[in-house]
Amino acid sequence: MANRNAVITGGSGGLGMEIAYAFSEHGYNIVINYLQSDRTALKVIKAISKTTGNKAVAVRADVSSFYDVSEMVEFVKKKFGRVDVFVNNAGITKDALLIKQTEEEWDRIMDVNLKGAFNCIKAFALLMKNGGHIINISSYSGLKGKEGQVAYSASKAALFGLTKTAAIELAKYNIRVNAVLPGYMPTKMGIAAKTALQKAKNDSILNTLSDPKEVARFIVYLAGTENITGQIFCLESRII
Repeated sequence: MANRNAVITGGSGGLGMEIAYAFSEHGYNIVINYLQSDRTALKVIKAISKTTGNKAVAVRADVSSFYDVSEMVEFVKKKFGRVDVFVNNAGITKDALLIKQTEEEWDRIMDVNLKGAFNCIKAFALLMKNGGHIINISSYSGLKGKEGQVAYSASKAALFGLTKTAAIELAKYNIRVNAVLPGYMPTKMGIAAKTALQKAKNDSILNTLSDPKEVARFIVYLAGTENITGQIFCLESRII
C-alpha cells in the first residue's frame, strides 16, 4: 500500500477524477469526496484501485457543511491517519446575469465554492501535522470575470485571498497552500457552457482548450514541491 495520502473534493468526475487518477499513479492512496452519485463514486474508486494497485476510498459529504467536513476528517483519520495533499476541487455554478441572479443561487455557489474550501482547509490542516500541501482549484473567470457568471467569478476570485492568507498562517506548520486556475475544459461543466467553450478556444493563442489530464499532472508536480506557497498558477493559453 502507498504511504502517501491525497484527498480530492468533487473527485468523482471531470477534473477531480483526473486529479485522483494522477495522484494514484504517483503512489498515493486516494480519498475522493462526492455529494451526488454513490454509484459513480464507487465506479471511480474501483477503477483507480484496479488501474494503479493503490487504495482508493470514497466519502460522501457536503463541503458547505462544517459538520459534514468534520465527519469526513474522522473518516480519513481512521482510514489513513494523516493527509499529505488536499485538493479543494468541489465547485458549482448557476449562470445568470447579475440582475437576474437570485439570492439563493448566489448563496449556494458561495457556500460550495468558497465556504467549502474554507471548511476543508480549517478541518484538514489538523491532519497535516508534519507538513503537507493544500491546492485550491480556482478559475480563469475569477481572474478576468465573465458575463453571466457573477457569483461563480466572485467565488473563484475570493479563493485568491483565502489561498494567500492560509499560506501565511499555515507556513509555521510546513503546510503549503497554492491555487491553480484551469481554463475551459471539455468536462461536463465546461461542455454545459456551450458557446463559451468555443469562444475560449477561439481566444486561445494555441487554439486549444485546457486538458484535464495536463492540469492534473501539473497539480501532482506542484504537490511535490517544498518551497512554493501562496502562489496563483494560471494554466491557460489565453492572454491575461
